[in-house]
Amino acid sequence: MNGTPLLIVDAANVVGSRPDGWWRDRAGATVRLRDSLAHLAGSGVPPELPPPVEVVLVVEGAARKVPPVSGVRVVAAERSGDDAMVDLVATNPQRRRVVVTADRELRERVTQRGAEVYGPRWLTGRLVDPRGSC
Repeated sequence: MNGTPLLIVDAANVVGSRPDGWWRDRAGATVRLRDSLAHLAGSGVPPELPPPVEVVLVVEGAARKVPPVSGVRVVAAERSGDDAMVDLVATNPQRRRVVVTADRELRERVTQRGAEVYGPRWLTGRLVDPRGSC
């Protein structure tokens, strides 16, 4: 493996893993997730994923218009978010690919293509609240 590792985050799955009222504003919840991911490009997700890391947030549905920010590339799924994540894994075989999702079918699809998979709790416990609290 060479190049900067890809951290591919299933936005809908990670947002949906926390009962914080996300269903009232899916796009807003996705923006908060995106902003909390920005520091990971430089810090990685130690010890499993040391820096530097390319962070890719895959969005769909009501969150498709969420723009990227420094440190987080946003991919708006044209079809399903799952298909977009599988495509990212498949088109980057030379790189280490880490996918964050709890979706069983997606986990199977990306591991068949050589990606590692972690659940949302693995990631959310390491995020920084951009508003200043954790």
